[in-house]
Amino acid sequence: MRPLLHNRSVSRVASFGHALRGVKLLLAGQVNARLHLLAGLLVVALGAWLGIGALEWALLSAVIGLVLCAEALNTGIEIVVDLVSPQWHRLARDAKDVAAAGVLLASLGALATGAWIFLPRLLVRWLPAG
Repeated sequence: MRPLLHNRSVSRVASFGHALRGVKLLLAGQVNARLHLLAGLLVVALGAWLGIGALEWALLSAVIGLVLCAEALNTGIEIVVDLVSPQWHRLARDAKDVAAAGVLLASLGALATGAWIFLPRLLVRWLPAG
């Protein structure tokens, strides 16, 4: 049982530290997480270059966060599955595949959001007026 703390902020600070450690583990150990972070940074740069509005920033922030969150949950599920099922098992495979599907679906949603925001602006810049 967890001891009671007189100062709850110590516990919250520790929780924040654990979360930051999780981010470090995610980015250090998962190539896909680093690729998604890089893609998010490129989207932010593109948004700044195109001068998108506040609503577009909100949408992009949400989908970037969603993809990174999905990647973190996928990684956590993979770690737990590997812990509880070190031998190959059909259900372990299925759990990992479904978690990976969550990342894929979040990524496709982010791609669609980016296309709705960026394609019209890019087409105006690249296609000749006429």
